[in-house]
Amino acid sequence: MKRAAGFTLLEVLASLVLLALLLVGVYSGIRTASRSVQSGTAAIDRIDQIRSAQQFIRRELSQSLLQPIDHTAAGEPVYFVGTAREMRYVAPLPGYLGKLGPQLQQLQLVDDGHGGLRLELSLALLPPNDEEAPVPLGDPQVLLDHIGSGGFTYRGTDLRGRAVPWSAAWADGRLLPQLVRIDLHARGDQDWPQMQVPLRLNPVNNAGANGLSRMGLGAGGAR
Repeated sequence: MKRAAGFTLLEVLASLVLLALLLVGVYSGIRTASRSVQSGTAAIDRIDQIRSAQQFIRRELSQSLLQPIDHTAAGEPVYFVGTAREMRYVAPLPGYLGKLGPQLQQLQLVDDGHGGLRLELSLALLPPNDEEAPVPLGDPQVLLDHIGSGGFTYRGTDLRGRAVPWSAAWADGRLLPQLVRIDLHARGDQDWPQMQVPLRLNPVNNAGANGLSRMGLGAGGAR
């Protein structure tokens, strides 16, 4: 009698090895494609985060108001507080968020606990009189994280109309600076483009619009 035709054990093992290699190649391709998609999505999300943060800051700073947030030792109103890592000012929020009226806004660079910084926004309702403290609205919101270094600088004119050069602190809170520069160095491939935001001119400033002209800066100074 003739034996039934079939595969030898060696042929079966060789087929299984080829199938395993094929599956490994397919899995590797799928994994590589998945990583590429995740990397692309993360880059797009990062760009959107940077763009949203810049648009919000530009809009709010440009609408900052001459509304007191504090007083000097002599009792004069303070409208703006600015250091290398913190800004405080009053501005109206956009859309439905602005129904509560102008709010005290605080932009702050804080340590993230991992050797870097994050940019946070805190909001507070202004009290009806100066004797009460502002009422915080929720927890601080992170506008941008994974920042390696950076800070805020300010430029404007003083009460006598003299130009104040770029400085890491705004010395006279009785006036708004005319320009605020935000320079951050974000970690990763997507960096934060340096931005300069013009604020509203101070009606109490004798230099007025001429102060900006003397410095050679105008609305086009914002980048």
